[in-house]
Amino acid sequence: MGLPNVKRFRPFCPTCNEAFTLMAVLPKDANVDAYLTDAVARHDHKAWQEAKQATFKIRVGQQKQKKAK
Repeated sequence: MGLPNVKRFRPFCPTCNEAFTLMAVLPKDANVDAYLTDAVARHDHKAWQEAKQATFKIRVGQQKQKKAK
């Protein structure tokens, strides 16, 4: 069950060359374009890249071992 007034945005970051997901509750009279411009300016590029790499991290030496009969 999610919050009914949360909006999901996918702004594009020109530094990362990728779009990232941003979920926010904005007031009714808020300027969405100004908010998204500010959010892209505040975007942490290094943390975004590290989190993305951690998602696709390849585990070495953790393969499942076969059981000897």
